[in-house]
Amino acid sequence: MLELRGVRIAYGAAEVVHGVDLQVDEGETLGVVGPNGAGKSTLLRAICGLVALSGGEVVFDGHKLNGLPPERIAGHGIGLVPEGRQIFGTLSVAENLALGSRGNSAMADELLARFPVLAERATQRANRLSGGEQQQLALARALAGSPRLLILDEPSLGLAPMMIDAIYDLLGGLRAEGMTMLLVEQNVTRTAEFCDRCVVLSGGRVRLRGSRMELEGDPELLSAYLGQEL
Repeated sequence: MLELRGVRIAYGAAEVVHGVDLQVDEGETLGVVGPNGAGKSTLLRAICGLVALSGGEVVFDGHKLNGLPPERIAGHGIGLVPEGRQIFGTLSVAENLALGSRGNSAMADELLARFPVLAERATQRANRLSGGEQQQLALARALAGSPRLLILDEPSLGLAPMMIDAIYDLLGGLRAEGMTMLLVEQNVTRTAEFCDRCVVLSGGRVRLRGSRMELEGDPELLSAYLGQEL
């Protein structure tokens, strides 16, 4: 469904992503893990048209996305749950969902049914939600656009363990329904357990790729790039 071919990204004269190849098949959950500064978030932003490529190409469902504005890319069926949530804090929960669904009230109602805590707080300002509730809102807002590919950037960042479990329960439900997902996390154990395959990104390059079992087969190399073990 999604293919990155030799993707390069630079900020000014400094190249931060160096020829990354990556593929996500339909119905698959692919995890991208790596240390801070590895280029993970930059890669996701480039897929969504928020950062320009300096080389290579991004292809989604046969359509080349290079140079398209973010709204066109979203229209192709890609939804982003950004790092730090980036909800509209001064708007209500319902208004955030209305924006994500472009006024489709049936979709907004469906999402409130899926996320009961948001239904309870539908009229509440988004910036008054807890961190975990805001993360659920960011996820619901991305789903409001009916994406075929859901991209998640550090969905567990800054959350308490119980809320992380709740978020991954929601993601597990989506996966069971056939949602294709590209997930970036720093927690390699959680990501490897949840995803079908993982890619290890370090220094803007793909260093390792494979299933949890395949990554476990080379623990010294994994630890060298991540500073942690499965």
